[in-house]
Amino acid sequence: MTLRYLTAGESHGPALVGILEGLPAGVPVDPEAIAHELARRRSGHGRSPRMSFEVDRTEILAGVRHGLTIGSPVAVVIHNTEWPKWTEAMSVTPPDDPEALAETGRGQPLTRPRPGHADLTGMQKYGFTEVRNVLERASARETATRVALATVARGLLDAVGVTVMSHVVGIGDVAVAPDAPLPGPEAAAAIDADPVRCADAEASERMQAAIDEAKAGRDTLGGVIEVLAHGLPPGLGSHVHWDRKLDSRLAAALMSVQAFKGVEVGEGFRSATVPGSAAHDEIVPGGDGARRATHRAGGIEGGMSTGEVLRVRAAKKPISSLTQPLRTIDVGSGEAAEAITQRSDVCAVPRAAVVAEAVVALELADALLEKTGGDSLDEVRRNLEAYLATVRP
Repeated sequence: MTLRYLTAGESHGPALVGILEGLPAGVPVDPEAIAHELARRRSGHGRSPRMSFEVDRTEILAGVRHGLTIGSPVAVVIHNTEWPKWTEAMSVTPPDDPEALAETGRGQPLTRPRPGHADLTGMQKYGFTEVRNVLERASARETATRVALATVARGLLDAVGVTVMSHVVGIGDVAVAPDAPLPGPEAAAAIDADPVRCADAEASERMQAAIDEAKAGRDTLGGVIEVLAHGLPPGLGSHVHWDRKLDSRLAAALMSVQAFKGVEVGEGFRSATVPGSAAHDEIVPGGDGARRATHRAGGIEGGMSTGEVLRVRAAKKPISSLTQPLRTIDVGSGEAAEAITQRSDVCAVPRAAVVAEAVVALELADALLEKTGGDSLDEVRRNLEAYLATVRP
């Protein structure tokens, strides 16, 4: 692994922190771009009122000088604007008066774990007697840090002509047509402007209606996201080692996102239902070398990028915090109970698409640096140009 990152922080802690190591010097970094990406992460039809509270105030603490990376680890902090309300409940030191804290509601032990969440298993694993210590870190709030770090890494991809984008292809049982054309980079702004980040206006209206219906029924909805990468060179990843295969790395990254339960590359699951003659991309002459006639493989063959548009989909389950709670037990008494409720979205799929973009971008930046090497952006460009000059049909 050439590019490494770590995140730290709890949902209601003072801040989230991220460190990105391995980025070459000379990559442009714009704090406004980070703010823009974090705002995209907060958008989408079906979001909860908390999105208006979670205004992300970021700082770059290290690794960037005068708008450019300097080759050292990049450190980013996202301050929690609600922290003043949680200073006692999330304090590093024990509270002076636990009973008084409990009476505020924020210090009340949470003993009714939510089905489908990390709550119960996390309590069992770490020996906790209540849920707070689990849900604070298991929260999807952590993904804000990955979006911030990915914005920095995307500066590298942008510099070599690689564009990563996403769109929603399904919410609940509403989906875009299977033969819908792949949107190009020019469609990114229109997708962002759509309430559910869908490239198909008619499907978008039906998705919004499905979200509204779920909200009326006090339920939640999941969906399917597609991430596309345009401009990738061939040969990122490797067929040689299992852990260097690009598709396995992307699958692991996407499955690491909270509530993602499935990943496919190209027509992954459909390809298992058709004969080989309808499952593969035939190779044909192109203006700049060999090209694939179709996009069934999703731009990856043998664990390596082919140079075609990369296409990967991820399935996100419905949010597990419902306003109409599911059955659970109270771990304090062992008796049947209703699960705890937290402020939550009806559907977080549009927001999750931005997170999916982020983790894909981080993996692609890592794979690019693995292929090119280089301690500066200029060196990366020179190495990539030299490599591409040797690529033959």
